[in-house]
Amino acid sequence: MIIVTDGDRIAKRAVEIATSNIGGRCISDSSGNPTVLTGKEIIRLIKTAKHDPVVIMLDDNGDIGMGEGEKALLEIYKDQDIKILGVIAVASNTHYAKGTKIHFSVTGSGEISKSVVNKYGQKTKKKVLKGDTVDILRELDIYPIIGIGDPGKMMGKDDWIMGAPILTKAMEIILSSHHDEKQWHSTDSNNRTNKNKRS
Repeated sequence: MIIVTDGDRIAKRAVEIATSNIGGRCISDSSGNPTVLTGKEIIRLIKTAKHDPVVIMLDDNGDIGMGEGEKALLEIYKDQDIKILGVIAVASNTHYAKGTKIHFSVTGSGEISKSVVNKYGQKTKKKVLKGDTVDILRELDIYPIIGIGDPGKMMGKDDWIMGAPILTKAMEIILSSHHDEKQWHSTDSNNRTNKNKRS
């Protein structure tokens, strides 16, 4: 299961297109600005989705502190039946947020980078990505966290009409990372403990 930390109308359309591009299942009802559904309601939708990978959206709408999106994210993270493959952390102009470290970014030009990006998908010199639904990620053990600018926007470079290429690439990185991990652990008997989790 992949989480995108944005849920407004434009992001929703981009997430739907990008999820289709990777052959996944987008739970459109998880969108909202802020997130409308509770963590329990989203968990139920994840577990009843027809196929993997499932993609959901979570959004705090700029709330100070832990907003509805982060509350739902934490509840989903704690569910032992759900495996989070990765998070796409969306940058915004939220100045009061603590932010989160990222493992990679996808810039507005489609470059995979170790640099933190801003909401336009431009590289910055900052050490953490700031957004209104990412602070909780500092406390969670999730890999990979992929930073991007505004889904469906980035000055037109991620327009859903163009196939949301930046968001799609971020999802592909997460899937590729998971695939590499499975190959690495293919002979490890401990891997069996995760085989029934919903991705």
